[in-house]
Amino acid sequence: MTAPSAQSYRSWGGLSARDSEIVLARDWIAGPGRHRHPALAYGNGRSYGDSCLNDGGALIDTRGLNEVLAFDRESGLLTCGAGLRLDHLLELAVPAGWFPPVTPGTSFVTIGGALANDVHGKNHHGAGTFGCHVRAFELMRSDGHRLICAPDLNAELFAATIGGLGLTGLVTQVTLQLMPIASAHMLQEVLHFDSLDRFFEIAAESDATHDYTVAWVDSLASGRHFGRGVFFRANHAPGSLEPPPRAARTVAFPPTPPFPLINRATLSAFNWLYRNTQPRSPDERRIHYRPFFFPLDRVRDWNRAYGPKGLRQFQCVVPPAAAREAVADMLRRTLAAGEASFLTVLKIFGTRPSPGLMSFPMPGATLTLDFPNRGERTARLLAELDCIALAAGGRVNPYKDARMPPATFEASFPRWRDFARHVDPGFSSDFWRRVTAG
Repeated sequence: MTAPSAQSYRSWGGLSARDSEIVLARDWIAGPGRHRHPALAYGNGRSYGDSCLNDGGALIDTRGLNEVLAFDRESGLLTCGAGLRLDHLLELAVPAGWFPPVTPGTSFVTIGGALANDVHGKNHHGAGTFGCHVRAFELMRSDGHRLICAPDLNAELFAATIGGLGLTGLVTQVTLQLMPIASAHMLQEVLHFDSLDRFFEIAAESDATHDYTVAWVDSLASGRHFGRGVFFRANHAPGSLEPPPRAARTVAFPPTPPFPLINRATLSAFNWLYRNTQPRSPDERRIHYRPFFFPLDRVRDWNRAYGPKGLRQFQCVVPPAAAREAVADMLRRTLAAGEASFLTVLKIFGTRPSPGLMSFPMPGATLTLDFPNRGERTARLLAELDCIALAAGGRVNPYKDARMPPATFEASFPRWRDFARHVDPGFSSDFWRRVTAG
């Protein structure tokens, strides 16, 4: 098999690999010293920023490491290659009565990528991050050494690799504890809220009753409508004799248009449609798990809507005491800047700590916004949002980032020097070189 050219390796935000040697994972494993250094594992390119890119070095395509190596259907313990995609894991696990304990907003990530980013889901308040459920993994360093890492075996590397953005070496396989489920259904409730205060009230109530919670916020709403949105909460459904509802078919987005389709006019129409097509009754509804966990997976390559310059996503978390004021301030700054955020997501992180040294989540509220990349104008707004988050005692998500300066990274992750001791000297990334420059 011949590796594709570097031009086809991109981040989800639209950044391209420019001068990278592309190496298939099995070739790199057979002889890591034969390829260009520094190296970096590349999964399915779903990181929004430049943490998955490595200009001037090697990108190790891990998607060939996609075998299920072991699956105990009695205990739910699964071992797989790091390149296995989450959607393929789901196809195997759900019919057997098991589910990943933590899933991000797309099923098109690799298991190795989920580990490297220590992804979180809609159930962080109960389940914590992906890394909380990793039992062990194999890590290959650039000197050829292969190490099994677990909480009680090579424990420092275990902690550094979970959430370590692929910088500690190549993860080749992962052992993950799945959770039991009784069906492919979710029992979902939809609640409309008309203010941020009401969001926080619903969120506090829901954490005690529902495993999964998340809210969409109308980023264009102002005046008396400021902070309105729709809150979704759900639990896995019990078994049923009814056949499971089918997930909707996927559709392909057309080729990338020459300009962004996301602007204030189109987003205003979308927000009205989205809000008014959501159920008004809070009654519980039985739905397939896919539209709840992965609503955007229905549209393949939806990021093309942002045009040839791509998008820039921002995600932060701020502590509970400062959350209401900081979230409101960030939404007001976005409005004042004249920007339109298509995916404006608000949810609450819980207190369960991650085993990862560099994991992003912390207790508090997390806000996600995304914008068409308009160059310096967008960069200025994102820098302002950084300042609000940091002033509130929060942090900015590195795997959603494409431009934060070293000062923002250091303020977000004050233990980064402890982490740096575990970085493989033969590994690096565009992100790492940027935030540690100087």
